[in-house]
Amino acid sequence: MALVYAFLTEGSEEVECLAVVDVLRRAGIDTRLIAVGGDLKVRSSHNVDISCDARIEDTDLSAADILFLPGGMPGTLNLGKDGLLCDALLKQNSAGKRIAAICAAPSVLGELGLLKGKTATCFPGFEDKLEGAAYTHEGVVTDGNITTARGLGYALDLGLEMIRLLSGAEEAKKIKASIQYDK
Repeated sequence: MALVYAFLTEGSEEVECLAVVDVLRRAGIDTRLIAVGGDLKVRSSHNVDISCDARIEDTDLSAADILFLPGGMPGTLNLGKDGLLCDALLKQNSAGKRIAAICAAPSVLGELGLLKGKTATCFPGFEDKLEGAAYTHEGVVTDGNITTARGLGYALDLGLEMIRLLSGAEEAKKIKASIQYDK
């Protein structure tokens, strides 16, 4: 069974994270909320308290098929400052394993040099942080092992793309139909 770690920290955008987690879990993909910053309970960018499944320091980060970063402020900045997470992202990329990020969070990947030579998207205003990437205005783009999404409005599309990558196009189509998503 595929395993996805979704990282949350103080100031993460809750819907960008939870919409993706919801569709992944509907597809039967083991998806765990991983707290970055000490406590299992994280307060989102819109003051929603979310209980995570585990803390980053207690998690075998190499076990995940996808490491997923939601955006939000100051959540994106907090994710980018976490040494354990940044190290895990570098190792995940070196192993050719998948990474996904939405909204402002692709900037973390850009600052780590993971987007060099790739096409990527992000929330408008963060394009200059996609170091070495060719920016596209597309809602969701997968280039090699990295998938990026522009923002909250594309959270379901990102989740469905992650399902396609892990479980195939038919499963993604089935989940899309089951949630009445006609886009």
